[in-house]
Amino acid sequence: MTGVNRDITIANIGNRKRAHVKELEREILLSFWKVHILHHAGEQPLHGQWMILELRRHGYEISPGTLYPLLHRMERLGWLKGKSDPHGGKRARKDYRLTGEGRKVLSVVRENIEELYDEVIERAFRNNPKSKFQIPNARKKTKRTH
Repeated sequence: MTGVNRDITIANIGNRKRAHVKELEREILLSFWKVHILHHAGEQPLHGQWMILELRRHGYEISPGTLYPLLHRMERLGWLKGKSDPHGGKRARKDYRLTGEGRKVLSVVRENIEELYDEVIERAFRNNPKSKFQIPNARKKTKRTH
């Protein structure tokens, strides 16, 4: 998500109570963070500190107090498999890999992201050519079969 305009946020849209907006923003961002985690765990094992830095590189501010419970939940769901050095003690670094179930989840998520992109970005651009969104020319179109 490099190059994304972070000046426009859910927090500054409309005239809503700040607490409600923070809750909404957090729920949406949690989903984005989960997708990032699944994607990167599918490429190579990852650990929490690396993931925090990677998310920050994309402009997301996430605390260890948010990330580690999220990783543990994804492990309980069977999407990630964590492994730490058995001699490293309680605070040993834990590396997470994507499981077979996690790969299935990531595949479904990717299909949904593609559909969402087609609807939210491409259709919006076609309906408003002056839109700030730029559609990459090299994007390959695929049809969904279900």
